[in-house]
Amino acid sequence: MKYIVIIGDGMADRPLKELDGKTPLQKAFTPNMDKLASGGILGRVRTVPKGFHPGSDIANLSILGYDPQKNYTGRAPLEAASMDVALKDNDIAFRCNLVTLKFNKDKTSAIMEDYSGGHITTNEAAILIRDVNKELGTPDIKFYPGISYRHLMVWSGGESEIECSPPHDILGKDIADYLPVGSGEDVIRGLMMNSVDMLESHDINKERRNKGENPANSIWLWGQGKKPVLPKFREKYGVSGAMVSAVDLTKGLGIYAGFEILQVPGVTGWLDTNYAGKAEAALKALEKVDFVYIHVEAPDEAGHSGNYKDKIKAIEDFDALVVGAVLKGIEKFKECRILLMPDHPTPIEIRTHTGDPVPFVIFDNKHKRKNEGVSYDESITERKDITVIEEGHKLMDYFIKGVLV
Repeated sequence: MKYIVIIGDGMADRPLKELDGKTPLQKAFTPNMDKLASGGILGRVRTVPKGFHPGSDIANLSILGYDPQKNYTGRAPLEAASMDVALKDNDIAFRCNLVTLKFNKDKTSAIMEDYSGGHITTNEAAILIRDVNKELGTPDIKFYPGISYRHLMVWSGGESEIECSPPHDILGKDIADYLPVGSGEDVIRGLMMNSVDMLESHDINKERRNKGENPANSIWLWGQGKKPVLPKFREKYGVSGAMVSAVDLTKGLGIYAGFEILQVPGVTGWLDTNYAGKAEAALKALEKVDFVYIHVEAPDEAGHSGNYKDKIKAIEDFDALVVGAVLKGIEKFKECRILLMPDHPTPIEIRTHTGDPVPFVIFDNKHKRKNEGVSYDESITERKDITVIEEGHKLMDYFIKGVLV
């Protein structure tokens, strides 16, 4: 048996007036996802346990079969693994976003204008983070470049009991109400505030302003934690695995789970990502492993931007270039099972994640069902004839073993 998990990050949404009361997923043309829904097991799953922040780290950890209440230590340590940054036992890793802050005239206050620094390019960002490390790094504090706006800071012997806000949760809000609070807050606040002076005047940001692009004029630190200890996926489920993703968070999860991380040129996490390349790499990997995890970030990014047209485009490209390619590609495998789902909703109207349950479909190419007239969208969660899983980490057992434990 071959197993394929296809994640449209943040794909689920809420009805919008602009779409005549439909969600972007309902409005989008998705014949391939609809085909899976019409022939698969329909269900609803809560990927974020109550009491947890609805982040992609929590949700994807659950989907992979790990209980966040036992295995979650923070987002940034997962990204560190993907970036090949080895953490010591006393290291605290922080996610370091390059963001755009919009200041008032006398620079006494600022709002979070853009959590992604205008979706800054990886090449530009690498130069900025290198210079941030030169200016603000110490023997105990180091900055590491990642992809686009997503980077890393490691504080050796640092504090982790700090309340930090994800920048995508505070768009358009005064940052004063969301600065880090707790043990070590002075250090973290100081790094963030001191980054502004150097980044505001940096040549790269001068050029970005000249081109009408948002400047990456501050760092924003959040998602901190120590390195986790996860049992290998093969030990849990008896199958070998691989993962393809554009973002360090999910790739880090894959590394801790013991997956091969597939390298695909042109994956960005945005609308211009190499969708087809992801599907092609996953199908090729299935020739030598049993399980592949395909993660596509674009719908989530569109949700954070608040642009329903971008989200519809991301969903339609995901359907045509990833789900469609997978459906065609599995014809060469005798037995194959597909799990299709978002990790969490990212509603356009609020531009951030929620912990609401999401619809899933499990499609088995040898045991097809007949769900006439069913489309893949949020309405699945309201049906009475579905499988309901309240503890998200149990979904993987159901997917692979066919039983709820």
